[in-house]
Amino acid sequence: MLTRKQYELLCFIDDRLRESGVSPSFEEMKEALDLKSKSGVHRLISALEERGFLRRLPNRARALEVIKMPERTEAKKAPARAAPAPAAARPPQPANDVIEIPLHGRIAAGVPIEALEGATMLPVPAALLGSGDHYALEVAGDSMVDKGILDGDYALIRRTEVARDGDIVVALIDDSEATLKTFYREGAMIRLDPANRAYDPQRYASGQVRVQGKLAGLLRRY
Repeated sequence: MLTRKQYELLCFIDDRLRESGVSPSFEEMKEALDLKSKSGVHRLISALEERGFLRRLPNRARALEVIKMPERTEAKKAPARAAPAPAAARPPQPANDVIEIPLHGRIAAGVPIEALEGATMLPVPAALLGSGDHYALEVAGDSMVDKGILDGDYALIRRTEVARDGDIVVALIDDSEATLKTFYREGAMIRLDPANRAYDPQRYASGQVRVQGKLAGLLRRY
């Protein structure tokens, strides 16, 4: 069963698509649902995706498709919603929706450094993020340059504690140091591989390493 806000957002998107064929912007969705931030819209969209009601279309920042609508019995529980403004009354909106995710300090792409926590928020184009909860880390070091991850980049990380061989992960070592490396299992050991021949792989007992997330994207400022 959908929450009231999930249902209201789904109906708003469905109405706009039927009227104009174009998804509403994150700003329009935030205002329509009286939310405080676009991150709240992002969480609602992710929840609707996970439940099979909504799908993001690739390569377009604002392309949403309503896959199904809830049953009538569920719809009756939601309050009446105001009709959206006609599409002709609004100028076309640019596909530049941005959400803010937490920026948790700097992470070593070379040798591990102490994991830092911070309250800074980083604005990120919504098109760079998929479903799930995300945070960002500023990369320090050059050991992942062969993967295109450079010193000063912002690594966009999807929170997860599970990784497969070959995933680029944030690994927390001995609950005190974090590093960005490619993850592999070797029996009872964990191998964290750099992407620079100047650095050697790091090996730890599996109990020493906890996966904190997987690389979802990169943000670079010039």
